[in-house]
Amino acid sequence: MITHESTLRVRYAETDQMGVVYHGNFLAYFEAARGEMSRDFGMGYGELEAEGIFMPVTEVQIKYLRPVRYDELITLRCMIDELPTRRLVVRTDVYGPDGRKCVEGVVTLAFVDRKTGKTVDAPVHFIQLLEANWKQEK
Repeated sequence: MITHESTLRVRYAETDQMGVVYHGNFLAYFEAARGEMSRDFGMGYGELEAEGIFMPVTEVQIKYLRPVRYDELITLRCMIDELPTRRLVVRTDVYGPDGRKCVEGVVTLAFVDRKTGKTVDAPVHFIQLLEANWKQEK
């Protein structure tokens, strides 16, 4: 299992009239957290794209538990439970400044060949990076 945490401060433009994060903005938060995780593990999305691999989102699930508000410093915890084959599933939980879980999300991405548009196996070196950061569940 891989677990990675990053933080983000909610900007005013991301909230609705009630000062609560607009529900669609959590997709951008999940993407930012995945990008941070990928960079911290040694390979950003840009590097995969340069190799001719795109990673489009194929499925999203979100459960809203508590509101997240303007100017709060939130924690995004990304988790990968299984090494990818042709798809990568990343769970992302969002925690408020009090440590309480506010949002649960699951994003599934496919590995796609840039030229053909067809799904392909995850690159071996990408899997090796994940394995190097893999931790056994306790």
